[in-house]
Amino acid sequence: MRSLSRVIAGGSAVALAAAGLIAATGTAHAATCSQSYLPLPDRTCTPGTYNPDVTQASIGSTICVSGWTATVRPPTSYTNALKVQQIAEYGYTDISTADYEEDHQVPLELGGAPRDPKNLWPEPRYGTKTATTKDGVETKLKNAVCKGTITLSSARTAIATNWTTALQVTGIG
Repeated sequence: MRSLSRVIAGGSAVALAAAGLIAATGTAHAATCSQSYLPLPDRTCTPGTYNPDVTQASIGSTICVSGWTATVRPPTSYTNALKVQQIAEYGYTDISTADYEEDHQVPLELGGAPRDPKNLWPEPRYGTKTATTKDGVETKLKNAVCKGTITLSSARTAIATNWTTALQVTGIG
């Protein structure tokens, strides 16, 4: 720890913050994720990850089964704690947890990893394109995957890249 203090004092705090080391040590609470991509998450912090149990071959017994997401959705005790941590990591000045949905970058409806922090982020409930808006996109993509209109892979890629254009990119919106 002493060497970390010397490095910070030596002017490398910016590099450490970019690497996430300051937040990890608890030395400071500087934002490590950028808000500049809103309404999208910072892909460095939240690239999106997949549930390995969901594949194109398994969609008939996973995402296309009504109520399946409830079987894999993490408890709010987990997501609420992560939301508080990630609100700080994103440097939001509004720290009211009610103003954010701890959202899956790759949604559970498309086989996103349920508990991986790299697939979860505090998505604002305010603005022109909100968490509620994204929910509609997720449902349309899942329905198209389950009907065979598009592949699971194309839906995942489109939503992880930019949920605001995912319907147009996949040709279903």
